[in-house]
Amino acid sequence: MYLNVLSNSIYIKKKRKRICRGIGSGLGKTGGRGHKGQKSRSGGKVRKSFEGGQTPLYRRIPKFGFTSRKKIFIDEIRLFELNRISHFKIINMSVLKKTNLIKRNIRYVKIIKMGMIEKPIVISGLSVTKGVRSYIESIGGMITN
Repeated sequence: MYLNVLSNSIYIKKKRKRICRGIGSGLGKTGGRGHKGQKSRSGGKVRKSFEGGQTPLYRRIPKFGFTSRKKIFIDEIRLFELNRISHFKIINMSVLKKTNLIKRNIRYVKIIKMGMIEKPIVISGLSVTKGVRSYIESIGGMITN
């Protein structure tokens, strides 16, 4: 048995502070809030970023970056994903939407070179990278606008 193991079970549960319950509580009258001021009032608090009226940091530093709203309607397809729909003769936007390769709200699609395809295909109305264009033409496919 050690001294740090001993405990008096009477004092195990600490009593909560009862503020504003008279002089005898030690926290009477102002209830530990001091005199007057914003923080003494009910509901009176200062946000974390408040710097005493000085222009706050988040307004002092310069703005940067830009998120384009056009990217909501743009998607890219990898070349190997076209293997799933190689049974179609011509691949265009409606075929991609029908086979669930792209979402319905997509308006622009670009095919990028990643992987390979087995059969020659015809791509119509989609933009492609230079690598995809040369690859598809080398295997006997065609790209039309």
